[in-house]
Amino acid sequence: MAGEIPDLFATERTGTGKGAARQARREQFVPGIVYGGGAEPLPINLKYNELLKRLKAGRFLSTLFNLKVEGHDDVRVICRGVQRDVVKDLPIHVDLMRLRRTSRINLYIPVEFVGQEKSPGLKRGGVLTVVRPEVELVVTAGEIPEKLTVDVSALNVGDIVHISDVALPEGTRPTITARDFVIANISAPSGLRSSEGEDDGDEGDEA
Repeated sequence: MAGEIPDLFATERTGTGKGAARQARREQFVPGIVYGGGAEPLPINLKYNELLKRLKAGRFLSTLFNLKVEGHDDVRVICRGVQRDVVKDLPIHVDLMRLRRTSRINLYIPVEFVGQEKSPGLKRGGVLTVVRPEVELVVTAGEIPEKLTVDVSALNVGDIVHISDVALPEGTRPTITARDFVIANISAPSGLRSSEGEDDGDEGDEA
């Protein structure tokens, strides 16, 4: 289970319709609606500055949140849409969807690399190049992995780790299934690459 599901704080919005939404914006809130999960829709307000900060941080639409609204039980939600002002490109409304434990969603899961101290390639001076520090997976809301673990202890210079080499938790799969994409590789140390290049050059001169 993911260890850190970020909290998203909101207040219940009294009143509905355009008038209540405009009032919320005047008070530096962004109106929103929480729907799904077998419960009635709940109109909410989110603090404008906090929402803008999260939007700028990226991947707001693929992050699972623990929504906290005073007077209501905490609930897991994922954003299903952010409406923006057509001129200023600033958020003016947010749609959040409640999730059941069995709901399937796309989330970015971090990748942890272990065994560096044993890797023959790294011992030779090779460099672990991480292509994807996190991977987007289709996961079940009630069984979200905290991270993916990649053991590089047996890797040598030139070895590549593909997504097919990673043991994924049961019930999860990558969102990209059309190709076996690269997670990381161990590249040759710069000194070795330089010497190989010089050797190639010498052979060319002799020819």
